[in-house]
Amino acid sequence: MNVYRIFGLELSPYSVKVRSYFRYKQIPHEWIVRDITTTAEYERYAKLPLVPLVVTPDGTALQDSTPIIEAMEARVPAPPLQPSDPAIAFLSALVEEYADEWGNKPMFHYRWFYEPDQESAAERLARSMNPALDEDGHANLKQAVMGRMVPRLAFVGSSAATREQIEGSFHRQLAILERHLAARPYLFGGRPALADLGLFAQLYQCATDPTPGAIMRQKAPATLAWIERMLAPTGAGDFEPWEALEPTLLPLLRDEVGAVFFPWTLANAQAIAAGAKQFSCTIDGRPFAQEAQKYHAKSLGWLGERYAKVADRSRLDPILERAGCLAPLRARL
Repeated sequence: MNVYRIFGLELSPYSVKVRSYFRYKQIPHEWIVRDITTTAEYERYAKLPLVPLVVTPDGTALQDSTPIIEAMEARVPAPPLQPSDPAIAFLSALVEEYADEWGNKPMFHYRWFYEPDQESAAERLARSMNPALDEDGHANLKQAVMGRMVPRLAFVGSSAATREQIEGSFHRQLAILERHLAARPYLFGGRPALADLGLFAQLYQCATDPTPGAIMRQKAPATLAWIERMLAPTGAGDFEPWEALEPTLLPLLRDEVGAVFFPWTLANAQAIAAGAKQFSCTIDGRPFAQEAQKYHAKSLGWLGERYAKVADRSRLDPILERAGCLAPLRARL
């Protein structure tokens, strides 16, 4: 039987992103929790110590959520994951990139910045990693998880100095999504797109944590309903044209992707090119500083390549211009 195997964790946004993709495509698969009992098998295939890991029926190992999805799209093209309109398809990829690279910051910040969230996430991770431990063992593992993860806040730029910018982005994103999702089941219409997978994965994690989850239950019922749909997404209709999407989707592109993501990712790429270990940019009118990240610079390069491959950009460029995204993309060519 041609069954794919997905090694992942429920608390990993990129794992649930890939799992939802497989569910949407109805690709036969087995969800395997990456815990102490599956370590040996996982390590036989994994080139990097990361989840998700997908093992194909022929034994090929795939890692990194977006490349996994791209590889699977070549194998299983139907139902379509992206709109047929190249301009709209690129916007979907742009939102996915924003979600993977910036949207991860609010998720990680809330999870490890506040004590109730630290306790909750560490408890769930400890029990997931080694379910056979007794209570003392789980308590010790929980403390070890917290000791490892809390210091990694600096890795994503989360600190007391950047808290308001990261949390402001989260609140702004929810407000935009509430308006946009009030009129449609998915970001680009009646069926999920690549953007849905990336953005849902981060917000699903937020919904399971005490602090951001409470915010979402109070302020974002439409977003929570979309997250629930995305756990096992289906195609309920067609993708919408830009004219129908623009009134409520343009704010996400303008106020988050253009105003937040691009200043941050361009500053990171410039730091990497200059060999700098730290960088700073301006977000919401204030400095935002963190360690430079090589992967983010590489990912931005891939986005530039996607943009360059859009043969006719006569419809796309005006949209990107209004969103404040055109100049940054052209800077990558």
